[in-house]
This record gives sequence, C-alpha cells and structure tokens, in this order.
Amino acid sequence: MSEAVANKAGGKKRKPQLSREAMYNIIRSPVITEKATMLSEKGQTVFRVAIDATKPEIKAAVEGLFGVKVMDVNTLVTKGKTKRFKGRPGQRSDVKKAYVKLAEGQTIDLSTGLA
Repeated sequence: MSEAVANKAGGKKRKPQLSREAMYNIIRSPVITEKATMLSEKGQTVFRVAIDATKPEIKAAVEGLFGVKVMDVNTLVTKGKTKRFKGRPGQRSDVKKAYVKLAEGQTIDLSTGLA
C-alpha cells in the first residue's frame, strides 16, 4: 500500500511518450561545426532543437530516432542578433541547441540519413 502511494506522490518519473512526428519536430537538425566535431570524439552530439523542447523530451526523441542510450542532455538558447536586412533593422530568430552525451561506446553517424 505504501509503495503505491510513494509512486503516486512523486516516486519514479515517467518517460515522455512521443510519436515519430513529434520526435522530428523536437530534433530540428544536427550542428556540424569544428566544436561539434571535436565533441563527437568525446561521445557528445549537438542538435538544433525546438525552442520549447524540454530535456526529457529531447532525450526521448534522440533515443527513439537513433536507437542509442542518452546519459545527459545540456541545453542553451542563443539569442537572435539584431541585423540589417536590405537597409532595415531586423531580428534573427532565437535558436536552442542541445548537447547530448551518449553512453560509453555509442555513436550517432550523422553522415547517413534517417529512414
């Protein structure tokens, strides 16, 4: 009886259930830069993600799409710069990036496409 109450009161956290379409909406694209390439040697991969995506959703999406075990997810939001477009001031969109740390010995090959 007490175990059921403990689980209901905040025991184990539930993994988000995402459809394949939702996974593709969360993971926008991989980031291919020198820094991201250096991190891939250490078992990390960098993705552009939806601005409203949470860390558990990003973890579930990467595990579902690529079939790997994710150990940790760090996110950051890069604020859009003010630039000039055809002489008029404008604002670039904010971009959220996710640094995904994979389990030991696992990799994601970004040169091949997803089926």
